[in-house]
Amino acid sequence: QVQLVESGGGLVQAGGSLRLSCAASGIIRRVDNMGWYRRAPGNQRELVATITTGFTTNYADSVKGRFTISRDNAKNTVYLQMNSLKPEDTAVYYCNADLTTILSDWSVNYWGKGTLVTVSS
Repeated sequence: QVQLVESGGGLVQAGGSLRLSCAASGIIRRVDNMGWYRRAPGNQRELVATITTGFTTNYADSVKGRFTISRDNAKNTVYLQMNSLKPEDTAVYYCNADLTTILSDWSVNYWGKGTLVTVSS
């Protein structure tokens, strides 16, 4: 009924850039907070950045000044611009969103399947 589909991952050299996208589709009435999380090999999933419908943003300290989260409310899409990438940014990046479908009156949290970002040194 609802899908979050990420794209834009890949292999990049240290110092390079990538832009991730995540589009929410399905029987959506409203999209609230959206965000990006990541899980590096051997680690737990951690927050990267979040953004509200009013465009208030929050970043993990490790990515501040290098990553920028943005969204297009008309397209139900969230982006993550990643600059000055480091090998320690290597991880599977997951899209996350609070969505209300047309079948309910309350918001439910959804996850995408993830996209792999690999930064070589």
